[in-house]
Amino acid sequence: MGNRTDEPDAVDTRWLGLVLHAAFFLLLGGALARFLQRHPGEPRTPWVIGLCVALVALHLLGTRAVRHGVWLGPVVVVWMVLVVLAPSFAWCAVPLFYTGLRTLPVRAALALVGVLTVFVVAAQLRLAGHFDPNLLLAPPAVAALATAVFLQMERQTDRQRALIDDLLRTRRELAASERRAGTLAERERLSMEIHDTLAQGLSSQRMLLQAADRVWEGEPGKARAHVRTAASVAEHNLAEARRFVHDLAPADLARGEGLDEALRALAARESGDRLTVRVHVDDDGRLPRLPDRVRSVLLRIAQGALANVREHAEAGTATLTLTVLDDEVVLDVSDDGHGFTPDAPTGPTGPGDRPADAARGHGLPAMRARLRALGGTLTVESTPGEGTVLSAAVPLETPR
Repeated sequence: MGNRTDEPDAVDTRWLGLVLHAAFFLLLGGALARFLQRHPGEPRTPWVIGLCVALVALHLLGTRAVRHGVWLGPVVVVWMVLVVLAPSFAWCAVPLFYTGLRTLPVRAALALVGVLTVFVVAAQLRLAGHFDPNLLLAPPAVAALATAVFLQMERQTDRQRALIDDLLRTRRELAASERRAGTLAERERLSMEIHDTLAQGLSSQRMLLQAADRVWEGEPGKARAHVRTAASVAEHNLAEARRFVHDLAPADLARGEGLDEALRALAARESGDRLTVRVHVDDDGRLPRLPDRVRSVLLRIAQGALANVREHAEAGTATLTLTVLDDEVVLDVSDDGHGFTPDAPTGPTGPGDRPADAARGHGLPAMRARLRALGGTLTVESTPGEGTVLSAAVPLETPR
């Protein structure tokens, strides 16, 4: 960043230096031509020509040292001698005036401006041949005005540079803050993904294997069915884990299925001896192509809600209802379980959630976080003994 900022400054500095040198050479040449035209063959003429050549040589040899003002002292001394011999060279003070302001400290530059102004006034009075108040007052006034404008512009430039430095520093701090926020958001996303895929799958396998163990001796056929179901869940969980590692969509959606097919596949996996899951799609017979993020979030919410129903609600039936309207899509997950009190401060956090789930920060908080990222809302209605209805609504862009 610093290199890009310094390059224009260097170009401007070189450009201004060339302009000042060119102006000096033009004024010097014009003054010399005027002198030779009006005073040919005088004894001082060779000295004037020699001093002009010396000034040109100092400029050409001192170009690299101009930034440090090393060459300015000899130039000013030679110019003073030249003005004493020929007052018409006084106007060469103008580029010397700005060169001093650019290269010297403020106090030294002001002193140089004062000296140059005195010599200019004296030279103009000599050329006039009589006292002229205008020649006495005009050069100091012009010098004061030009100096004030130049110094004010320098101060503004310094303030602008300081402001640019502050902006660059603020941008770096903002970028670092955004990186930290992105890291935290990614951690939250990973936490929700693990909870909705790996953790829930492992919980289902544990419950199925425990059920198989309980009936292993008396009902081996039923036990083997539980084991096969657990193996199917493990296979799907493995696919979810691979997709999760590659940061892709849920496995059902990654296979190219629509949201309705993915919900039916989820219902088939979750249905078993104790729970039957049904799917109903209300889309007027034509389900539009929903955005990938919307499909992924609604499928994750369905997975999380059914996991809670299966583990905690003791329900016999659960229904997934997908409703697509003109401006939003709504997913309802209802069950006929024992229900709960949603507003209870020490109670569960979702359909069948236990306090332990709330302590881990998953369940409903994770669902709300997913929907909030899409501008959606989550509503939970439940009464103890009468089941639970969870409703997730996501707005859609209105077609134009």
